[in-house]
Amino acid sequence: MRVLVLVSGGGTNLQAIIDGVANGSITNTEIVGVLSNNYGVYSLERAEKAGIKNEVIAPKDFPDRSSFNKAFLAKLDEYKPDLIVLAGFLVVIPEIVIEKYEGKIINIHPSLIPSFCGKGYYGLKVHKAALDRGVKVSGATVHFVDAGTDTGPIILQKAVYVEKGDTPETLQRRIMEEAEWKILPQAINMIANGEVAYTQPSDMRN
Repeated sequence: MRVLVLVSGGGTNLQAIIDGVANGSITNTEIVGVLSNNYGVYSLERAEKAGIKNEVIAPKDFPDRSSFNKAFLAKLDEYKPDLIVLAGFLVVIPEIVIEKYEGKIINIHPSLIPSFCGKGYYGLKVHKAALDRGVKVSGATVHFVDAGTDTGPIILQKAVYVEKGDTPETLQRRIMEEAEWKILPQAINMIANGEVAYTQPSDMRN
């Protein structure tokens, strides 16, 4: 299975995928490329160290969002991916991409969907909202991407307990270590080995 990973920042989830392929916990899988919307981020260095092709495609380099969307789709097509993994990618995926790659895009979200998800919930904002609400359990979710925000079919979830004195930063770190870095590689391996497949919501209701 040809996997293309999309990143915006440091790439800790990317590293978990690279390590998973290297140690055999992700099988039948090749990471064919890493794309970022930001220059100079550490995720690109991680890809380079692992010998994975990497490049930047940034909205700011295009005159308007429509131009970016077309170029973005063309760039994805170049890699001929069987699966596109959003590993901390903070760009809204264009509709034309979702239509073409329906059922072939997955995302990791740092909460137990449907809690603390949707528009505006990303990064530390998710963990701050969870702490402000006073939840005792948070976690992470891997889901297929559809036209909504964090609304696609769920593949895996893992719960993480909130501890007394947690800050958004400490909770974020624990959820990455105990949940994200485990269930994202696991979900990729399941897809690569035919253990899970995208089901349209209408099919799920039948």
